Formats: sequence, C-alpha cells, structure tokens
Amino acid sequence: MTQDIALDGPFIEPVSMEDDPDELYAGDRGVLEPEVRHVLVRLLQRRFLLADRNAAQWKVLLDNQQVIESRLGDLYVRLVVDHDRGVAYKTQVRSDELEVPILLKDESYTRVETLVLINLRTVFQRERTAGESSARVDVEEIEQTVLTYFTDVDGDIARRQRAIRNALARLRAEGVVEEESEGRYRISPLVEIVLSLKRLQELKTWLRDQNAQPTDQEEDLA
Repeated sequence: MTQDIALDGPFIEPVSMEDDPDELYAGDRGVLEPEVRHVLVRLLQRRFLLADRNAAQWKVLLDNQQVIESRLGDLYVRLVVDHDRGVAYKTQVRSDELEVPILLKDESYTRVETLVLINLRTVFQRERTAGESSARVDVEEIEQTVLTYFTDVDGDIARRQRAIRNALARLRAEGVVEEESEGRYRISPLVEIVLSLKRLQELKTWLRDQNAQPTDQEEDLA
C-alpha cells in the first residue's frame, strides 16, 4: 500500500538557482553581501587597505570586521586593523603546536627597495622626533643617500637612479609614500609597519658593517 506524502508540511519546496534572489552568480553559495565580499577579496589581493585611500571599503571593513576576521581565520590568516594609522593588513598564522598550511607568501623587497625604505623610515623618525605631524622628502634627497650604498656592479648613475625611482613607484603603489607634487613625497605612517624601529636599527648596523669592510681593490693594496 502506497502512502501519500504531504507536500504542504514542514518541507520547504526547493527554489531553482535562477530564481534565488540572494545568488550573485550561478552556483553561488556565499552568504556575505557583495560589498563585504569585495573588501575580503581586496584584503587577500593587496598587501594593505588604507583608510584615506579607500574610505568606503574601510567603513565596510569596520562594520563587518568580525565576519571578515572569521572568513580569514578559516584560511589561517589573521586580520590586523590599525585604527591609529588607518591601515588594515593580513598576516599568516604560524604555530609550533599546529601544522598550518601556508597560504601567504612572504613579499620581500629588493635590495634597492630596502635601501629606499631605510631612508624613508629614517626621515620619518627624524621628523616625528622633531615634533612634526608629517614627514616629506624630495627624490633628490633620497637618491643622494641611497646612491652612497651602490657599487660599480650596479651600473652607471642613470641606471642607479632608475632603480631608485622604480623602488619609489612600488612603495607609492603600496601607500608607503604619496607623491604630492613632482619629486616631492609625503611619507605615510605605514612605513612604521613595513619597517619597524627595531628592524631599522638592525639594517643600519648591517649597512655600517658593509661600508666598513674593505673592497677587493683595497685588500689588494693592503
């Protein structure tokens, strides 16, 4: 004997994907609003999210910080929101007690980019110590300092200057500096995150040691 099953009971009649009003695309199983998804993707794509450059996305981040932290946490990624500097960024979770799959690769800077960063961080620290609310520097000042660390293998002056300006272009794209006028840069507080004071001192010591070492030519003359 066949028993009829009532369809008007506790069961929910399935809705086709085409008629699902919350679906953003075919097969979408996400639950976040579009603007929240955009911020989540932006955080995964870029190294930093800056409040002064992305005011709308920054507001979405703050309004939905807990759920965004949760989504990143599922990927073993930690969200860091620095309200004072107006910057958000992600870090890879690492643990000695837990085997964690590594999603984020270290984004290392080139030698020239590091030299430029050292100069920018030094200027920023100097201006802040002097009580200035912001720090600015000219490209000529950067070149004058950074060029002292170059050697003959780095090519002629024109090639070295191009390398320095290319380094500035990357740092400008990341928000470390902002070009207010041609050749004039404002240094963002982001430089303190990119290069901590402790790391700055370590690099300065390393550079002093490198400059103190005799060149091959000097060794031959000794």
